[in-house]
Amino acid sequence: MKAGRVLETAVYAADLDAAEAFYRDVLGLELISRGANRHVFFRAGDGVLLVFNPEETVIPPAPDQLPVPPHGARGPGHLCFAASGNEIDAWERRLTDAGVAIESRVDWPNGGRSIYFRDPAGNSLEFAEPRIWGV
Repeated sequence: MKAGRVLETAVYAADLDAAEAFYRDVLGLELISRGANRHVFFRAGDGVLLVFNPEETVIPPAPDQLPVPPHGARGPGHLCFAASGNEIDAWERRLTDAGVAIESRVDWPNGGRSIYFRDPAGNSLEFAEPRIWGV
């Protein structure tokens, strides 16, 4: 047996209002749900992006809540969205128009390219052609 595709991934942000606005309004992700100041969940293609407040997710669940173990991370995380070359060009324009700085542009040695930028919490985000991983 081996693990299959990634169903969900998480980044952490203390300011959920800023994170919600960024992922919804700038990146255009569909909001699934918001849990007060604990989390915001988004549909991302056929997967789910979880944005957690690290101060809240380290608190063990109450007896009447789902038994999700405490978790969290400190410092910037990383998340990469798949995009074609043309989509990367379009995303670069959209991000720039929204005032989001492009931190880096990479032409990968095995073919494909990507762009890097930051969300309001400082997480490193990327749009990349899947062929950088042979996909």
